Amino acid sequence: MIGAGSFLDAGYAAGFDFYTGVPCSFLTPLINGTINDRRFAYVAAASEGEAVAIASGAWLAGHRTAVMCQNSGLGNAVNPLTSLNYPFKIPTLLVVTWRAGPGLKDEPQHELMGRITPQLLDLMEVPRRPFPTDEAKVAPAIDEACAEMDRTGRPFAFIMQHGDVAAGADAAVAPPARPAGKIDDYSSGGKRPTRFDTLDAVLAIVPDRAGIIAATGKCGRELFTIADRPQHLYQVGSMGCAGAMGLGLAMNVATPVVVLDGDGAALMKMGTLATIGAYAPPNLVHIVLDNGTYDSTGGQATVSASADFAAVAAGVGYPRSYRCDDLAGFGRALNTALAKPGPHLIHMRIAPGSLAKLGRPTVTPAEVALRFRSFLAAQAGRAKAIGAGS
Repeated sequence: MIGAGSFLDAGYAAGFDFYTGVPCSFLTPLINGTINDRRFAYVAAASEGEAVAIASGAWLAGHRTAVMCQNSGLGNAVNPLTSLNYPFKIPTLLVVTWRAGPGLKDEPQHELMGRITPQLLDLMEVPRRPFPTDEAKVAPAIDEACAEMDRTGRPFAFIMQHGDVAAGADAAVAPPARPAGKIDDYSSGGKRPTRFDTLDAVLAIVPDRAGIIAATGKCGRELFTIADRPQHLYQVGSMGCAGAMGLGLAMNVATPVVVLDGDGAALMKMGTLATIGAYAPPNLVHIVLDNGTYDSTGGQATVSASADFAAVAAGVGYPRSYRCDDLAGFGRALNTALAKPGPHLIHMRIAPGSLAKLGRPTVTPAEVALRFRSFLAAQAGRAKAIGAGS
């Protein structure tokens, strides 16, 4: 058994300063330790998959990250670990508890995952080792994890068992409650524009220093077709994770961050809106392009016809949200969002369909991630130089 401070201090020395996750009783000392220590940022995620995406955004901003969760939550994290971290080569340190581990009697819902936790990590090709429980072995274990992540560009897991970390202090208070936001309705009820034309409008308005994250599917493919730039990240997988990645990024950069989401993707992880509203990065603009369909899989209908994303955003603490259905209203909303502190959500209803002959990004996901990370670092360097000269 070790104290939480031993692990957190050794991790901080190795560069880990951004933590996110979903609680487990085994993790209480570590989570409370990160919350109470000003050296660390901790984001309480709505789901384990969301936490993985938040950490990915923070990594793009230059941080070493860790995700803490119960092994039952690995089921929620399978998709981003395999379709985001793996293809984009985004590393994060996983601290996964082992409910129903060897010799431990536990609740029936943990029985199966308790048996298969190590094998599930193996199937996802996530290297693993037991959580270090000897004070002298904590720093070497973290160094081993860092070396492996630096070598592969992919996650590494510590499996924590009951009693591995001693009890610690209580947690600090959660983020403050946010007041309901203001909704501006710029809808006209006329003919809706295409996604292609809407994306073209985005690029005409958004400054070159902004980072743009495009959700999986035809959104990213059309953005690539219009213009491929280092400021673009095309999520080729991890449906529903664009908003969470944008949150992790926006919390760690000064430049504007624009997330291009879809209605199906936003519905898949609606809890992310609450997390964004709670942590409230002022530089985040979250755009939901709503064509009412799963366009990439044959145009099957989503349930977005009865979904008021602007009202949801306002209800969970986005200061401003907007309803639009034409390019004039969309341009007005986007210009306002870029000029005032956010986060902002723009619910833009568009026509279904896409270009008849639509290509795919020709740069690999790993190349996209590295150039996007370099772009952000360059923006931070420019901002620092301007600040030093003023």
